[in-house]
Amino acid sequence: MKTSVENKSGLYKKITVEVPSEKVTSSFDRVYKDIQKNATIKGFRKGKAPIQTIKTIYADSVKKDVLQDLLSETYAHAIREHKLKPVTQPAVNFDGDLSENAPFTFTAEFEVHPEVNVKKFEKLSVEKEKWALDEAEVDRIVDSYRQQGAQLVPLFEERPVQNGDTAVIDFVGTIAGVAFDGGSAQDYPLELGSKNFIPGFEEAVLGMTIGQKKSIPLRFPDDYHAEFAGKDVVFDVTLKGIKKKTLPELNDEFANTTAGFPTVEAFKQDIRDRITEGETKRIQNDLRSRVIQELVKENPIEVPEQILNEEKEAMMQDAFKNLSQRGMTAEQFEEYKTKWEKDFNEAAAVKVQANFLVMSLSETLKMTATNKEINERIEKYAKQIGMEPQKVRSFYENSQGGLSGLQYQIIEEKVVDHLLKSANVKEVSKDQLSDKP
Repeated sequence: MKTSVENKSGLYKKITVEVPSEKVTSSFDRVYKDIQKNATIKGFRKGKAPIQTIKTIYADSVKKDVLQDLLSETYAHAIREHKLKPVTQPAVNFDGDLSENAPFTFTAEFEVHPEVNVKKFEKLSVEKEKWALDEAEVDRIVDSYRQQGAQLVPLFEERPVQNGDTAVIDFVGTIAGVAFDGGSAQDYPLELGSKNFIPGFEEAVLGMTIGQKKSIPLRFPDDYHAEFAGKDVVFDVTLKGIKKKTLPELNDEFANTTAGFPTVEAFKQDIRDRITEGETKRIQNDLRSRVIQELVKENPIEVPEQILNEEKEAMMQDAFKNLSQRGMTAEQFEEYKTKWEKDFNEAAAVKVQANFLVMSLSETLKMTATNKEINERIEKYAKQIGMEPQKVRSFYENSQGGLSGLQYQIIEEKVVDHLLKSANVKEVSKDQLSDKP
């Protein structure tokens, strides 16, 4: 058997394999004999039909099995012979028909494992966000609890309605003098400043007094619902009342009733603790991402095109899933994808390079994911989601790349911990951080 390798663009290789006729014939014979053992043919006992009869009946269908047999064996042989490390599935091509007593030639194109030479991984320079608790943030959260417990009470003083008030209004909307569905309401509570109506409506209500009537000519925005987009509309509004939001007093009773804490200070301390825990975790995760990014920057490697595209596609699918939950349509996401395609590509390239570098470093540093660590991680996840560990393990074992992904996660954590031990970490304020990883 003759094999040769051709270097294509990037990490692509093309191997040509020439299979001699005797090997082809041997493969045909082997497949025919396997069929003969189990074939039930009228006039013969099971497994006793002559080979020639088997060939006559199965001549066309057997070629697929022979082809698979030849490809798997000779392709693997060629890969070993030339010491290649494919990272993508081969695209196989062959000319002519596969014949029992003739030589067979095929080609296979694939991408190989990039050359990974980690030159620098100790004492990487990396930024870490400097953070300090802002007491004003604690007060904002406390105020949000008070807002949730707020009550609307009628305003008895005579004054025009102002921002922050809730205006109790009747209104009728008309387009070309005709009322339309959804354009009218009675005793509608409109919080001024909430921007719940089309632009200009709330601004026109500001300054009205109780009992006052007002016609408000407006235009629906061009990006409004298709039925009304860009149309002129007139709202006839009557202000029937004004209500003011009153907040519960901030005292120990409020802290106990709202959050179960004996004092306001205990309530605030819990908020401080939760903010600190969340921000510490966020900053640490950001630091870990930055040290990986710095590792890639110091040790750039060529990225397999197919793996890059797969990673990029996975990132875009995740982005679409998240953004669609916030109301983004498929059409809007196509525009978003086009706008940020370069960023998706760069992020995918960093992630793919990081994967190769991490695995190379794990071999250098002799870091693995032990069975004990995998079991502990599965038990941890099971506890978090309230599921039996065996069911979680079954999920990982039966999902494509499940266990290997979990193993990589553990290995990556170990490698990153090692990188951070020797890293030159510089704390800077948030506005001084370089681009986010």
